[in-house]
Amino acid sequence: MNKSIQFYYDFSSPYTYIAHKKIREIQKKNTVKFIYCPMLLGGLHKLAGITANAFIKNKNEFMRRDCEMVSKKLKIDFKFNDYFPISSLNLMRGSLVTSKEILDKYIDCFFDAYWKDNINLSDDETFKEKLKDLQIDIDTFLKDISNKETKEKLIKLTKDAYDRKIFGAPTFIYNDKIFWGQDRLNYAIEEFSK
Repeated sequence: MNKSIQFYYDFSSPYTYIAHKKIREIQKKNTVKFIYCPMLLGGLHKLAGITANAFIKNKNEFMRRDCEMVSKKLKIDFKFNDYFPISSLNLMRGSLVTSKEILDKYIDCFFDAYWKDNINLSDDETFKEKLKDLQIDIDTFLKDISNKETKEKLIKLTKDAYDRKIFGAPTFIYNDKIFWGQDRLNYAIEEFSK
């Protein structure tokens, strides 16, 4: 049996960035397989009737301090983005149209740009520069993320996540069990290892 943990992600979540960095370390050991499952966190929150932390003052302030504390403890390079919240819509659609050969690089690049390099990804020229760095044809990419199929696919993936009772990111699923939050990754791995 080909076992894997599903990892539901959106670039706009700092906790998901932390989980992503932990996953990349685990992948070096080649002991656990992860499947990256894109969804739009804003759309998920809307379906679930949740107000995102970014728009709740006290939670936003706590999240900033907490992410810095957790990253420091885990020795993960982290900088809470000065431009937060940045819409992840085009980034997440990009996850759907980027070729499998460079998808890992795409994911690494944009997580780092958002949560390590403090880049304003809502600036079109800056966004295009990152695509150039990945040697992605900009015109094709922009056309592909704007087509109806891509838009509908992201909506469907987000609705599918909601239907699975996912309400936030990062979320891990293994054996039909949900583990929510970067601090639950080890719980998912324990379930995987049984």
